[in-house]
Amino acid sequence: MRDCPILHLNQVQLARRWSLSPRTLERWRWREQGPAYLKVGGRVVYRLEDVEAYERAAARQPDAARREARGGDALLSPARSMRRPLPPGWNGPRPVSA
Repeated sequence: MRDCPILHLNQVQLARRWSLSPRTLERWRWREQGPAYLKVGGRVVYRLEDVEAYERAAARQPDAARREARGGDALLSPARSMRRPLPPGWNGPRPVSA
């Protein structure tokens, strides 16, 4: 048998690659989401190049890289910068009496 590079993944292989349920991929196809796929002889297959392109398009920068791109830590989110300290003597919610 010849050593051929893997060019296609079936639904189970892609689900394992992404740690998803195969049913999630079925739902994505029904909703026209997710990577492009082919139907070959009644079977669904995903071209590896389409899967890798989808992964590149879905890649996100870590928070630190985004902050650095915006100019460092000087730009804090409004929720973080507007937090007030707890009032003195506040011990949390009161227990419910039975």
